[in-house]
Amino acid sequence: MTTATTTSTNRVSRDFEKPLWRRVLVSREMAIVALLVIVSAYAIAAVRGFGQPITLNYLLLDVAPILLIALPMTLVMITGEIDLSVGSMVGLASVVTGASVQAGIPFEVAALLALLVGVVGGAFNGFLVTTVGLPSLAVTIGTLALFRGLAVGVLGTTAVTDFPETWTALAKAKIAGTTIPYIMVPFLVLLVVFVVLLQFTPFGRGVYAIGLSKDAARFSGVHVERTKFLLFVLSGVVSAFAGIYFTLRFGSARGDNATGLELQVIAAVVLGGVSVFGGRGQIYGVVAAVLLIGVLSSALRLANVTSDVINVITGVLLVLSVVGASILTWLQRARRRPGRPPRVAASPAS
Repeated sequence: MTTATTTSTNRVSRDFEKPLWRRVLVSREMAIVALLVIVSAYAIAAVRGFGQPITLNYLLLDVAPILLIALPMTLVMITGEIDLSVGSMVGLASVVTGASVQAGIPFEVAALLALLVGVVGGAFNGFLVTTVGLPSLAVTIGTLALFRGLAVGVLGTTAVTDFPETWTALAKAKIAGTTIPYIMVPFLVLLVVFVVLLQFTPFGRGVYAIGLSKDAARFSGVHVERTKFLLFVLSGVVSAFAGIYFTLRFGSARGDNATGLELQVIAAVVLGGVSVFGGRGQIYGVVAAVLLIGVLSSALRLANVTSDVINVITGVLLVLSVVGASILTWLQRARRRPGRPPRVAASPAS
């Protein structure tokens, strides 16, 4: 207990030993924001068609599910856990929506059933992790296969495509007078909710505390198991909402919808500065990372680069970000190695 508390205190004290402006501007998150601006500016200038309004519209439509799921995933990973089942939950929610509509249930009720499935799936993950005590990596690998198996088992190889035109049109519609799709409205609402939850509430401080040290957080009065359970539920329900959007956008409910989406979400969260060991991360860095990956993919597709090459470039970018963060951490530790005399500020002249 003493060791965990000391480690947590040391990490937090190092975070706040620099001025606020330096902690904000000289950070991995701001580096991603700067890279997003540079890449976007270059793509607009050099890639034919990238600066067109329709490109922005399709870019946001493509990254919307990743943006949505990345919000709860950020909090889950800050606690030191992970949820690999989100892509399969998107597919399962899509299938539940499609099968319900096919059975004659109104779309609005079908969507509520899909959200309920998201709550149940997230609660199942949370129960196994917090109550049974299993590692989240093993649990969510299992539920990744379970949810996908259920999705494929319900519809098989068939697809449901008969959805109300009003809803399918809304999923692709633009906000009046802009090229921004309507899906950005619920995303912005959720973004505000998650930012407030993480940055301005005791719950959010508990999320960081858990990632720094579960023992220290529990000693400080944080309900570790309850907090993690709620985060897995949030991950499940937001993934289900993304599944409903995915279904309406493409007008098709299939068991293999969103296969591999979980890897894109986790890649964006890690690229955005969230530590895989927990305790560190900011939502704005994750949002910037999702947009950066989206801009790169869109620009490369317009430049006639194949999807395989795009995946390689994205993977290299992710590896470089992780390696770069590790190198910076090693350098910081080297500067604070034992026996090194502390820096002493010069006394003002009398």
